[in-house]
Amino acid sequence: MNKLKVINNICVPGRVFVHCLMGVSRSATLVLAFLMITEGLRLQEAVAAVRPHRDICPNPGFLLQLRCLDMSLERERRRKRQAQALGHLAKQGETPSLTELREILWTNRKPVSSVNEVWPKLYIGDESVARDKTRLSSLGVTHVLNAAAGQHRINTGQKFYTDIEVVYHGVEAADHPEFNLQPFFNSAAQFIDRALKENGKVLVHCAMGVSRSGALVLAYLMIHQSLTLVEAIMAVRLCRDIGPNSGFLEQLRKLELSLRTQSKQIAEDSNEGKPVSL
Repeated sequence: MNKLKVINNICVPGRVFVHCLMGVSRSATLVLAFLMITEGLRLQEAVAAVRPHRDICPNPGFLLQLRCLDMSLERERRRKRQAQALGHLAKQGETPSLTELREILWTNRKPVSSVNEVWPKLYIGDESVARDKTRLSSLGVTHVLNAAAGQHRINTGQKFYTDIEVVYHGVEAADHPEFNLQPFFNSAAQFIDRALKENGKVLVHCAMGVSRSGALVLAYLMIHQSLTLVEAIMAVRLCRDIGPNSGFLEQLRKLELSLRTQSKQIAEDSNEGKPVSL
């Protein structure tokens, strides 16, 4: 990548000579990568652009790496296009339909790791991280919000974390579209907000770190960071792919409508209190 930066940073109208021993494999690979990264060409387009001028032949290993680069760049381009579409919705102040939200959340997904920081000092993770006290200590986690608490789910509790001085909050939620998670939005958001204001680090987890924990983090961002549902999803998906079930998504839509109504009422009350200018 450093060599590609050198190519990209040559001042116009400079001319760049890229070579290797035969000018066929290594040099060609770097030129193709440059065209893909800087000029936005797909791999086939880059090859088609070079071959009228020179026959090239990157070795099989380099070709595989270029294919991986091609797929990675295309995923990123799709994410940017999606972000632009979402940004348009956010600017218009519209709440997407349930179908649109599903499409937003389940398009161009990446494999989910055990834990990710999705907002400064706020993490979403799975059960394995929640039970790994050594990992929690290395991350500096001070607060744990268990979105799958309960005797027949992830039955940790405050006692489980006593030896590492972690503050615990449990939400006994089932990952089912008919489960009403909405009553827990405010208490969970307040727990996260207090912890972050105390300069703590918060892990929000459920079994997989996808649905229940994702929904509660989105609620926090909407309630305490004043993000729309679309903006909250955009912020989290930059770092982790989440997927609240359809019932939770509908409840988050209702939360957004409620917050919007409250905001309008506050604005109207504020305007009523202002002196009338003549």
